[in-house]
Amino acid sequence: MSDKTQQPSLIGGHAQYVKGAAEGVIGSVTGNTAWQQSAETDKQGGIDAMKAASANRDPATDGYGKVEEVAGKLSGCEGMEKEGAQSKKE
Repeated sequence: MSDKTQQPSLIGGHAQYVKGAAEGVIGSVTGNTAWQQSAETDKQGGIDAMKAASANRDPATDGYGKVEEVAGKLSGCEGMEKEGAQSKKE
């Protein structure tokens, strides 16, 4: 039996990326370099998590289809949009 908590999560990766993007805005507005550096670290961590989650994913069984595609369009995440479209087809 596999433990799903150890597997990378697309949702968790997206959440980390969004957190980093928000920190980046705050850092830019305030001029705070610590926030800007934290933003880059979080965004890269989110990207890495999403890539790892996608590598272990079978779109035919693990995709969310149209919901994922729309969420990708709304968030500007091309990978999520593409994977949603792919899982919708299968």
